[in-house]
Amino acid sequence: MASRFYIIKDIGYILAMQSATSRRAASSLQPAFRSKKEAVLDVLRSSIAHGAFKPGEKLVIDDLAARFGVSQIPVREALQQLQAEGFVEIEPYVGATVSRIEAGMITEIFELLEALELISGRAACQRMAEDDFAHMEAMLVELDGLESDLDAWSAANMRLHRFICDCAGMPLVKSALVKALDHWNRLRRYYLNDVFAHRVHAAQKEHWQMLRAMRACDAERLEKVVRGHNQAARKAYTDRFHAALMREAA
Repeated sequence: MASRFYIIKDIGYILAMQSATSRRAASSLQPAFRSKKEAVLDVLRSSIAHGAFKPGEKLVIDDLAARFGVSQIPVREALQQLQAEGFVEIEPYVGATVSRIEAGMITEIFELLEALELISGRAACQRMAEDDFAHMEAMLVELDGLESDLDAWSAANMRLHRFICDCAGMPLVKSALVKALDHWNRLRRYYLNDVFAHRVHAAQKEHWQMLRAMRACDAERLEKVVRGHNQAARKAYTDRFHAALMREAA
Protein backbone atom coordinates (compact mmCIF):
# COMPACT_ATOMS: atom_id res chain seq x y z
CA MET A 1 0.00 0.00 0.00
CA ALA A 2 2.83 2.40 0.81
CA SER A 3 4.30 1.94 -2.66
CA ARG A 4 0.96 2.97 -4.17
CA PHE A 5 0.58 6.06 -1.96
CA TYR A 6 3.61 7.80 -3.44
CA ILE A 7 1.97 7.51 -6.88
CA ILE A 8 -1.07 9.49 -5.79
CA LYS A 9 1.04 12.01 -3.92
CA ASP A 10 3.43 12.41 -6.84
CA ILE A 11 0.81 13.08 -9.48
CA GLY A 12 -1.15 15.36 -7.16
CA TYR A 13 1.98 17.42 -6.68
CA ILE A 14 2.67 17.51 -10.42
CA LEU A 15 -0.83 18.73 -11.28
CA ALA A 16 -0.98 21.22 -8.42
CA MET A 17 2.29 22.82 -9.53
CA GLN A 18 1.28 23.21 -13.18
CA SER A 19 0.03 26.78 -13.00
CA ALA A 20 3.00 28.10 -11.00
CA THR A 21 5.44 26.33 -13.32
CA SER A 22 3.64 27.71 -16.37
CA ARG A 23 3.91 31.28 -15.07
CA ARG A 24 7.65 30.88 -14.48
CA ALA A 25 8.08 29.27 -17.90
CA ALA A 26 6.22 32.08 -19.63
CA SER A 27 8.57 34.67 -18.17
CA SER A 28 11.64 32.69 -19.28
CA LEU A 29 10.18 31.57 -22.64
CA GLN A 30 10.62 27.90 -21.65
CA PRO A 31 7.80 25.45 -22.59
CA ALA A 32 7.56 23.82 -19.15
CA PHE A 33 3.78 23.19 -19.12
CA ARG A 34 2.87 19.51 -18.98
CA SER A 35 -0.60 18.20 -19.72
CA LYS A 36 -2.50 15.90 -17.38
CA LYS A 37 -1.85 13.07 -19.83
CA GLU A 38 1.92 13.70 -19.63
CA ALA A 39 1.82 13.83 -15.84
CA VAL A 40 -0.19 10.58 -15.63
CA LEU A 41 2.11 8.96 -18.21
CA ASP A 42 5.29 9.84 -16.31
CA VAL A 43 3.97 8.53 -13.00
CA LEU A 44 2.53 5.32 -14.45
CA ARG A 45 5.72 4.60 -16.42
CA SER A 46 7.86 5.17 -13.32
CA SER A 47 5.50 3.08 -11.16
CA ILE A 48 5.65 0.13 -13.57
CA ALA A 49 9.44 0.41 -13.89
CA HIS A 50 9.82 0.48 -10.09
CA GLY A 51 7.47 -2.45 -9.52
CA ALA A 52 4.52 -0.64 -7.91
CA PHE A 53 2.41 -2.35 -10.58
CA LYS A 54 3.37 -5.98 -11.17
CA PRO A 55 3.67 -7.84 -14.50
CA GLY A 56 0.22 -9.07 -15.53
CA GLU A 57 -1.59 -6.74 -13.11
CA LYS A 58 -4.84 -5.26 -14.43
CA LEU A 59 -4.94 -1.46 -14.77
CA VAL A 60 -8.53 -0.24 -14.38
CA ILE A 61 -9.06 3.18 -15.94
CA ASP A 62 -11.82 4.22 -13.51
CA ASP A 63 -9.70 3.29 -10.49
CA LEU A 64 -6.62 5.10 -11.80
CA ALA A 65 -8.64 8.21 -12.68
CA ALA A 66 -10.09 8.28 -9.15
CA ARG A 67 -6.67 7.82 -7.55
CA PHE A 68 -5.08 10.54 -9.66
CA GLY A 69 -8.01 12.96 -9.42
CA VAL A 70 -8.36 13.29 -13.21
CA SER A 71 -10.92 12.23 -15.82
CA GLN A 72 -10.68 8.95 -17.73
CA ILE A 73 -9.35 10.69 -20.85
CA PRO A 74 -5.74 11.42 -19.74
CA VAL A 75 -5.51 7.96 -18.14
CA ARG A 76 -6.70 6.26 -21.33
CA GLU A 77 -4.27 8.32 -23.44
CA ALA A 78 -1.39 7.51 -21.07
CA LEU A 79 -2.17 3.78 -21.22
CA GLN A 80 -2.21 3.89 -25.03
CA GLN A 81 1.22 5.54 -25.00
CA LEU A 82 2.53 2.93 -22.55
CA GLN A 83 1.20 0.22 -24.88
CA ALA A 84 3.24 1.75 -27.71
CA GLU A 85 6.31 1.71 -25.44
CA GLY A 86 5.82 -1.94 -24.48
CA PHE A 87 4.95 -1.42 -20.80
CA VAL A 88 1.21 -2.16 -21.11
CA GLU A 89 -0.94 -4.57 -23.11
CA ILE A 90 -4.49 -3.57 -24.09
CA GLU A 91 -7.03 -6.14 -25.28
CA PRO A 92 -10.60 -5.42 -26.44
CA TYR A 93 -13.21 -6.30 -23.80
CA VAL A 94 -10.42 -7.13 -21.36
CA GLY A 95 -8.70 -3.81 -20.77
CA ALA A 96 -5.15 -2.88 -19.88
CA THR A 97 -2.62 -5.00 -18.02
CA VAL A 98 1.03 -4.48 -17.21
CA SER A 99 3.18 -6.30 -19.78
CA ARG A 100 4.63 -9.59 -18.62
CA ILE A 101 8.40 -10.09 -18.55
CA GLU A 102 9.64 -12.61 -21.11
CA ALA A 103 13.06 -14.24 -21.42
CA GLY A 104 13.61 -12.80 -24.90
CA MET A 105 13.48 -9.28 -23.51
CA ILE A 106 17.08 -9.52 -22.27
CA THR A 107 18.46 -10.17 -25.74
CA GLU A 108 16.26 -7.48 -27.27
CA ILE A 109 17.18 -4.87 -24.65
CA PHE A 110 20.93 -5.44 -24.84
CA GLU A 111 20.99 -5.54 -28.65
CA LEU A 112 19.14 -2.21 -28.64
CA LEU A 113 21.50 -0.74 -26.05
CA GLU A 114 24.55 -1.94 -27.97
CA ALA A 115 23.37 -0.33 -31.21
CA LEU A 116 22.24 2.92 -29.58
CA GLU A 117 25.39 3.31 -27.47
CA LEU A 118 27.56 2.79 -30.55
CA ILE A 119 25.61 5.36 -32.58
CA SER A 120 25.65 7.98 -29.83
CA GLY A 121 29.23 7.29 -28.72
CA ARG A 122 30.71 7.58 -32.21
CA ALA A 123 28.87 10.84 -32.89
CA ALA A 124 29.58 12.30 -29.44
CA CYS A 125 33.35 11.84 -29.57
CA GLN A 126 33.44 13.83 -32.81
CA ARG A 127 31.66 16.75 -31.15
CA MET A 128 32.81 16.74 -27.53
CA ALA A 129 35.15 19.43 -26.23
CA GLU A 130 37.53 18.94 -23.32
CA ASP A 131 34.95 20.44 -20.94
CA ASP A 132 32.51 17.72 -22.04
CA PHE A 133 35.06 14.97 -21.44
CA ALA A 134 35.82 16.46 -18.02
CA HIS A 135 32.11 16.42 -17.19
CA MET A 136 31.81 12.80 -18.35
CA GLU A 137 34.81 11.91 -16.17
CA ALA A 138 33.14 13.57 -13.17
CA MET A 139 30.00 11.49 -13.84
CA LEU A 140 32.10 8.31 -13.86
CA VAL A 141 33.70 9.30 -10.55
CA GLU A 142 30.18 9.70 -9.14
CA LEU A 143 29.26 6.25 -10.45
CA ASP A 144 32.37 4.79 -8.79
CA GLY A 145 31.01 5.93 -5.45
CA LEU A 146 27.56 4.42 -6.00
CA GLU A 147 28.45 0.78 -6.70
CA SER A 148 26.91 -0.37 -3.41
CA ASP A 149 23.60 1.43 -4.10
CA LEU A 150 22.09 -0.28 -7.14
CA ASP A 151 19.16 2.08 -7.67
CA ALA A 152 21.34 5.19 -7.32
CA TRP A 153 23.96 3.70 -9.66
CA SER A 154 21.28 2.86 -12.21
CA ALA A 155 19.89 6.42 -12.11
CA ALA A 156 23.37 7.89 -12.52
CA ASN A 157 24.04 5.47 -15.39
CA MET A 158 20.89 6.79 -17.09
CA ARG A 159 22.18 10.36 -16.68
CA LEU A 160 25.52 9.34 -18.20
CA HIS A 161 23.94 7.92 -21.33
CA ARG A 162 21.58 10.88 -21.64
CA PHE A 163 24.61 13.17 -21.51
CA ILE A 164 26.43 11.23 -24.24
CA CYS A 165 23.33 11.46 -26.45
CA ASP A 166 23.10 15.20 -25.77
CA CYS A 167 26.74 15.61 -26.77
CA ALA A 168 26.00 13.62 -29.93
CA GLY A 169 23.05 15.89 -30.73
CA MET A 170 20.76 12.89 -31.17
CA PRO A 171 17.41 13.36 -29.38
CA LEU A 172 15.74 10.39 -31.12
CA VAL A 173 18.55 8.05 -30.10
CA LYS A 174 18.35 9.47 -26.58
CA SER A 175 14.59 8.80 -26.38
CA ALA A 176 15.00 5.21 -27.62
CA LEU A 177 17.93 4.54 -25.27
CA VAL A 178 16.07 5.90 -22.22
CA LYS A 179 13.08 3.65 -22.98
CA ALA A 180 15.37 0.62 -23.36
CA LEU A 181 17.00 1.43 -20.01
CA ASP A 182 13.56 1.82 -18.39
CA HIS A 183 12.68 -1.70 -19.55
CA TRP A 184 16.04 -2.96 -18.30
CA ASN A 185 15.54 -1.43 -14.86
CA ARG A 186 12.12 -3.05 -14.57
CA LEU A 187 13.55 -6.42 -15.57
CA ARG A 188 16.53 -6.37 -13.22
CA ARG A 189 14.41 -5.29 -10.22
CA TYR A 190 12.28 -8.41 -10.54
CA TYR A 191 14.83 -11.07 -11.32
CA LEU A 192 18.40 -9.88 -11.66
CA ASN A 193 19.52 -7.62 -8.82
CA ASP A 194 21.90 -10.28 -7.52
CA VAL A 195 23.69 -10.54 -10.87
CA PHE A 196 23.49 -6.79 -11.32
CA ALA A 197 25.30 -6.31 -8.01
CA HIS A 198 28.19 -8.44 -9.31
CA ARG A 199 28.14 -6.85 -12.79
CA VAL A 200 28.24 -3.21 -11.64
CA HIS A 201 31.98 -3.16 -10.96
CA ALA A 202 32.82 -4.69 -14.35
CA ALA A 203 30.36 -2.36 -16.08
CA GLN A 204 32.01 0.60 -14.40
CA LYS A 205 35.46 -0.46 -15.59
CA GLU A 206 34.01 -0.67 -19.10
CA HIS A 207 32.60 2.85 -18.76
CA TRP A 208 36.10 4.14 -18.07
CA GLN A 209 37.37 2.27 -21.13
CA MET A 210 34.61 3.94 -23.17
CA LEU A 211 35.73 7.37 -21.96
CA ARG A 212 39.34 6.69 -22.94
CA ALA A 213 38.28 5.47 -26.40
CA MET A 214 36.00 8.47 -26.91
CA ARG A 215 38.68 10.92 -25.76
CA ALA A 216 41.07 9.39 -28.29
CA CYS A 217 38.28 9.45 -30.91
CA ASP A 218 39.10 5.80 -31.52
CA ALA A 219 35.91 4.42 -33.11
CA GLU A 220 37.28 0.90 -33.49
CA ARG A 221 38.29 0.68 -29.83
CA LEU A 222 34.97 2.20 -28.74
CA GLU A 223 33.03 -0.38 -30.74
CA LYS A 224 35.03 -3.21 -29.17
CA VAL A 225 34.38 -1.91 -25.64
CA VAL A 226 30.65 -1.26 -26.19
CA ARG A 227 30.05 -4.65 -27.83
CA GLY A 228 31.98 -6.47 -25.09
CA HIS A 229 30.15 -4.46 -22.40
CA ASN A 230 26.70 -5.41 -23.66
CA GLN A 231 27.45 -8.98 -24.72
CA ALA A 232 28.97 -9.91 -21.35
CA ALA A 233 25.98 -8.41 -19.56
CA ARG A 234 23.51 -10.17 -21.86
CA LYS A 235 25.06 -13.58 -21.20
CA ALA A 236 25.22 -13.14 -17.43
CA TYR A 237 21.65 -11.88 -17.16
CA THR A 238 20.18 -14.43 -19.60
CA ASP A 239 21.67 -17.36 -17.67
CA ARG A 240 20.36 -15.98 -14.39
CA PHE A 241 16.92 -15.18 -15.78
CA HIS A 242 16.39 -18.70 -17.13
CA ALA A 243 17.41 -20.10 -13.74
CA ALA A 244 14.89 -17.81 -12.02
CA LEU A 245 12.10 -18.90 -14.37
CA MET A 246 12.90 -22.56 -13.71
CA ARG A 247 12.66 -21.99 -9.97
CA GLU A 248 9.30 -20.23 -10.40
CA ALA A 249 7.97 -23.15 -12.48
CA ALA A 250 9.18 -25.77 -9.97
